[in-house]
Amino acid sequence: MPGDGTFTRRDLLRRGALAAGGLVVAGSAGELVARSLAASPAPPRPPHFLSRPDLRIPSLTVLRAEQGASEDAIFIAPYNAPHDAQAGTVITDNSGQPIWENPIPNKVTTNVRVQSYRGEPVLTWWEGEIELGHGIGEYVIADTSYRTVRRVQAAGHMRGDLHEFLITPRETALLTSYEIRKADLRSLGGPASETVQDAIFQEVDLTDGRLLMEWHSLDHVPFEQSYSPISADWDYFHINSVDLDLDGDLLVSARSMHCVYKIARDGSIVWRLGGKDSDFQMGPGTGFAWQHDARRLPDGTLTMFDNGATPAVEQLSRGLVLELDESAMTARMLHQYRHAGVLAGSQGNMQTLANGNVFVGWGEVPRVSEFDPSGRLVFDALLGRQYECYRAFRLPWSAQPADTPAIASRGSRLYVSWNGATDLAAWRVLAGSDANALSPHSPAPRDGFETVMALPARSAYAAVEALDEGGSVLGRSATIPI
Repeated sequence: MPGDGTFTRRDLLRRGALAAGGLVVAGSAGELVARSLAASPAPPRPPHFLSRPDLRIPSLTVLRAEQGASEDAIFIAPYNAPHDAQAGTVITDNSGQPIWENPIPNKVTTNVRVQSYRGEPVLTWWEGEIELGHGIGEYVIADTSYRTVRRVQAAGHMRGDLHEFLITPRETALLTSYEIRKADLRSLGGPASETVQDAIFQEVDLTDGRLLMEWHSLDHVPFEQSYSPISADWDYFHINSVDLDLDGDLLVSARSMHCVYKIARDGSIVWRLGGKDSDFQMGPGTGFAWQHDARRLPDGTLTMFDNGATPAVEQLSRGLVLELDESAMTARMLHQYRHAGVLAGSQGNMQTLANGNVFVGWGEVPRVSEFDPSGRLVFDALLGRQYECYRAFRLPWSAQPADTPAIASRGSRLYVSWNGATDLAAWRVLAGSDANALSPHSPAPRDGFETVMALPARSAYAAVEALDEGGSVLGRSATIPI
């Protein structure tokens, strides 16, 4: 593909043939187009839990889960909910059953994931509103009991954007923001005074909130390098990821530029990968367009989610792995991961897993997929109706909620759940005719988010105990009358 990020007719025809056939194609670069899955079931409708009727976010419908797939939890933040459902942050297990649901009314949430804060694992996410394609909100840090320990704001008069919130090993946060500015675009055939979006990232010290670095696209990148057509509130740059490079510099993905920038601590641009003025010689298959989520791996390779749209210049989106030679200034494609029929016009991410697999969130296409190192599709799942999810992750997570297990009864059955409990293995019923003298019964294994158990005969009151794999009690519900 040409180094300017465009694609030849031959490229498009080749991609179209692959998409039409839906075949696995093995090559020196490890290319994969996943086979189409026939007769895919409809995405799930909102759940109805008797023990937690307040939770109505569909989790995942798993279409494929093969040996070799990761067992880590899946983190999604579905938004754009149907009228009869909810949106918010969700953790699911490998079967698609929810582990934790956190509805957040009247807000969009993105980027829920596990990070390290003050040496401890935490959950982080963004919540707020979307305006002109970017976010206006704040970032949440929650502990392993799901209690909010901190809300982080952008520094100065800025508002936190949905695209990035990355806690670095130096206890700082990299985050994005936007400002609307006026610009003279007559040299490009535009008006003399047009509103444009200045894409910004900040590095903020999490110990005291001090602003350590602030970078503005308008100070460093000319309008002429954009692939986005001029319009009111022109989003000419569109920053959508910031990552800490191995040497302490920053890597920035600019969707409208079809470019990844390496930026020094003084704000200067060290190099450009892709776009109209690439400093790298782009090898076969390395061109990308409208991309998201550029990340540097410890071995020096660079990964991203190559949308290829919007507007479409590819027929399929892909996860992309590049090898960069920063001495010879060449880029070589190592791997690409595609799913037949999936072209995501916005959002999306690619994550490398501890077991060597690759996990892909398809953004506006409500799907997540996992590929093994050979490129074989080992996991595939759909989100609920009409939802979108900016990024999706697979990550290890262990948590015990601060609240108590939930319990409800109907007829001769008990319905029990504990929203967010990761180490829960079984339930033990406590029942009897006296609320203060309940007798324990044999444990029943946990069965998804909500477990249904038979109520012992002649019980007037009941409670349940949550047990771990060793039989130790993790928590106890309230006692309810039957």
